[in-house]
Amino acid sequence: EVKFMESGGGSVQPGGSLRLSCVASGFTFRDYSIAWVRQAPGKELEWVSSISTQQSTFYSDSMKGRFTISRDSGTNTVTLDLNNLKSEDTAMYYCAQDVGSRFGKAFNNRGQGTQVTVSS
Repeated sequence: EVKFMESGGGSVQPGGSLRLSCVASGFTFRDYSIAWVRQAPGKELEWVSSISTQQSTFYSDSMKGRFTISRDSGTNTVTLDLNNLKSEDTAMYYCAQDVGSRFGKAFNNRGQGTQVTVSS
């Protein structure tokens, strides 16, 4: 069974930072691109970032320069560093397999998520 276990969320003030982690299991991690997606209350699912099997990274325009994605195949972990957080970054953040023909378009097997709240 494919599983993602996200952690690292919390409450921070605007301008703050968080590091989110996602541990994957149940599939051959090195064979899949992995995405972070997020969903705010009352809003649609939004793609944040993806990392390919070859460590190429891709970001949604609004996150570019503030967020950094990385992966470690030795521990089946994908990390998302969030910097200069804004109130509009408040959402539940999820890991998923990125399975579309283009990055950021289609996802499988989201985890339970980790909540990020940005508020003064």
